[in-house]
Amino acid sequence: MTAKAAPASLQAQVSGSSFYAGMRVLPKAEREAMYAVYAFCRAVDDIADDATGDRAGRAAALDAWRDDIEALYAGRDPGKAAFLAEAVAHFGLDKADFLTVIDGMAMDVAGDIRWPPFATLDLYCDRVASAVGRLSVRVFGMDRAIGVALARHLGRALQLTNILRDIDEDAAIGRVYLAAEHLQSAGIALTTPLHVVRDPRLDAACRELAAVAHTHYRAAGAILAKRPRGHLIAPRLMAAVYAKLLRRMEAVGWAPPRIPVKVNKAALIFTLMRLSLLR
Repeated sequence: MTAKAAPASLQAQVSGSSFYAGMRVLPKAEREAMYAVYAFCRAVDDIADDATGDRAGRAAALDAWRDDIEALYAGRDPGKAAFLAEAVAHFGLDKADFLTVIDGMAMDVAGDIRWPPFATLDLYCDRVASAVGRLSVRVFGMDRAIGVALARHLGRALQLTNILRDIDEDAAIGRVYLAAEHLQSAGIALTTPLHVVRDPRLDAACRELAAVAHTHYRAAGAILAKRPRGHLIAPRLMAAVYAKLLRRMEAVGWAPPRIPVKVNKAALIFTLMRLSLLR
């Protein structure tokens, strides 16, 4: 893939995601950089979630991405990572953040994550979400310290919301990302994924994790409320839409059988329009 050909194909990859609306309103260079970051994340995430591949092969595929990222920053042939070259050069994206994302995916490849200690869950969220945020805030043009703080809180808030939304989908492939402390506090025995998520006491455990997510949403909101420098409509949009999604899940509850709650596309567009007017 050549750098010149990348933007159109990368846009096609991201167009079906809920992040697309927030990316579309960015200036051209920032928009194409975010398409590239998203495409990288999608590629390594697909490796982590490849149910047909054996663990050794998936680990090797992630290692190949590590090698390509290292080559990109060393000025060698970057292989599959060639489409990232322009964004890295233009926005000064940190190599460590790309490698951290791969480390997060490697946690899923090493073994199905089941009821991790909260500290491990927090590390996982940092790797698969906040590290992506750290790449994103560079593209958005935020001051480094403020951007890193926003990425920490908003990344964790969004990832925890996704975890609470995808409980049944994850359990079907043998994963339970809910923290062991919250499950045990609710009196749930850590047996098998399906038994855990079908326990009627799961609602209590989920509400503890939701409270943690709300803490991060509030911290992210406080940062955004100060109107720091940068193109912030995308993080404002994701914070608004996903915080609302979390509140909808809380209203429905997590007791089995659960009613799926998804992002409302109409609400997403309305929120985008409202935020555009407030810029």
